[in-house]
Amino acid sequence: MWITVSILALSAIFFVNGKIRSDLVALCSLVALLIFQILTPEEALSGFSSSVVIMMIGLFVVGGAIFQTGLARMISSHLLKFAGNSETKLFLLVILVTSAIGAFVSNTGTVALMLPIVVSLAVSAEISSSRLLMPLAFASSMGGMMTLIGTPPNLVIQDTLVSAGYESLSFFSFLPVGIVCVIVGIIVLMPLSKIFLSKRKKEEKNQSGKSLQELVNEYGLSTNLFRLQVKENSNLLGKTIIELDIRRKYELNILEVRRKDLSKHRFLKTITQKLADPDTKLNEGDILYVTGDFHKIKQFAEKHLLNLLDGHASEETNGNSLDFYDIGIAEIVLMPTSNLINRTVKEAGFRDKFNVNVLGIRRKREYLLQDLGNKSIHSGDVLLVQGTWGNIARLNKDENDWVVLGQPLAEAAKVTLDYKAPVAALIMLLMIAMMVFDFIPVAPVTAVMIAGILMVLTGCFRNVEAAYKTINWESIVLIAAMLPMSQALEKTGVSDFVSDSLVQGLGIYGPFALMAGIYFTTSLLTMFISNTATAVLLAPIALHSAVQIEASPVPFLFAVAVGASMCFASPFSTPPNALVMPAGQYTFMDYIKVGLPLQIIMGIVMVFVLPLLFPF
Repeated sequence: MWITVSILALSAIFFVNGKIRSDLVALCSLVALLIFQILTPEEALSGFSSSVVIMMIGLFVVGGAIFQTGLARMISSHLLKFAGNSETKLFLLVILVTSAIGAFVSNTGTVALMLPIVVSLAVSAEISSSRLLMPLAFASSMGGMMTLIGTPPNLVIQDTLVSAGYESLSFFSFLPVGIVCVIVGIIVLMPLSKIFLSKRKKEEKNQSGKSLQELVNEYGLSTNLFRLQVKENSNLLGKTIIELDIRRKYELNILEVRRKDLSKHRFLKTITQKLADPDTKLNEGDILYVTGDFHKIKQFAEKHLLNLLDGHASEETNGNSLDFYDIGIAEIVLMPTSNLINRTVKEAGFRDKFNVNVLGIRRKREYLLQDLGNKSIHSGDVLLVQGTWGNIARLNKDENDWVVLGQPLAEAAKVTLDYKAPVAALIMLLMIAMMVFDFIPVAPVTAVMIAGILMVLTGCFRNVEAAYKTINWESIVLIAAMLPMSQALEKTGVSDFVSDSLVQGLGIYGPFALMAGIYFTTSLLTMFISNTATAVLLAPIALHSAVQIEASPVPFLFAVAVGASMCFASPFSTPPNALVMPAGQYTFMDYIKVGLPLQIIMGIVMVFVLPLLFPF
């Protein structure tokens, strides 16, 4: 027993110290339990197959898709209208909305749903996201106290009461308790989050060079960008780009061909971007993104029966942007020793060798945008190139002739697939419905897995690798390695020893003292083992203790449920706490500074409120 306690104590010390990564500390504690044969290998590794851990992985993917499709930004922009420029209003909005959702959706699901939205809200409001993310996690747990299905400990005490022959609790029996939790949470968190969470290191500024929009504006691509649609009677149907000879005849440049997919494939893929390569054949309905002189654009459109979709206006005013879903742009600077010096762009063979187009040349303070094929390349020239993101990545491999400026692939990762936002929203609503409604025979973990897979299959990510990158493995390993600790505590008798000692020692001082002992014992144990396991362990003890002193067991069992759910002093006490840890850049001490005072104050309030709501 004492070996288990020592391992737990050492882990807590290293967690608080923060010099060693939390996931590494958790793994070391797990290995120690194996070395001392407290747990079998099967028991020790059970956390990695836990439904909680699998659900967290799926929720990271779902949250990443909500970000990647721009859905988070869209929702946050609407929410921001209610808060205005007030940081206090924004804080209250996050707490209240999260609590309301948390009453009907699991706290883990609530945080996964709200996390990308809250991060977008913080960015839009120009405040640190860390000010809102920890309160978000705590609010999801507080909201869970409002209904019977809000959090697993509520169901545990309901089952304990019914099994003992007492009257069943109603769906909203928990509502008054939940409301008190939310009120206390707001009062305590508002000053604590402002003091300890606002003055965080700011997100690092973009070190990847110019943004894609900055490049578009600098080279004037947006100023002379026009869209031409191929009509059914156009004489360009079936012709390739090279057959148009548009550069020589009209001094125009086709940047891309935008092609809508057939309706039967609409759910899987709605927009296809094709680089305007010489062999691209034009189909009816294709939209050509063309740059050049407006009068020549008009002349070209009239001759070939093309529909000019835009007037002489920039993309910012006509609302049709040059998007970078599949193709992108980047700058490369020519080295003095380059073999391309004094060659023309056509002779350099960018199209043949790397399948990229040269859209412009920056020579000192001059920008060359017309008749580029015949322009000679000078030492120190900066070329704006266009191609698929894969081909742009290949340019990095040739460092003898040029250097790619900035980190274009990092910029590509920031481009949201806006046209997929409705698909992501539909999948997200489907996931919530499967988790909320009992008549849908799907477990929450299954619902999350289905949602995560659908996000990938429907193209809400560029590729599977992008989905994997959204998973924070440090949090996953932390939770998975700490879950077996509860089994070790139960197996070695630590849990029984602590709970029995406290309950027996306080029983002689009356129901208030006994209930306070049960509450804070539950609260203490939940810092180290899961809230559900703690509730299962202490609910029968609380019931038995109430019967022994001839008091109603309801307030004692509610003390177990609230004590198990209102655990804020540790990042691994609940999955929501762990989910926000990487996004908020929190340390273990941040949870101590903000969560521990809230946990203690919440306990003191509940000791006095619960007997008023449910008399002894």
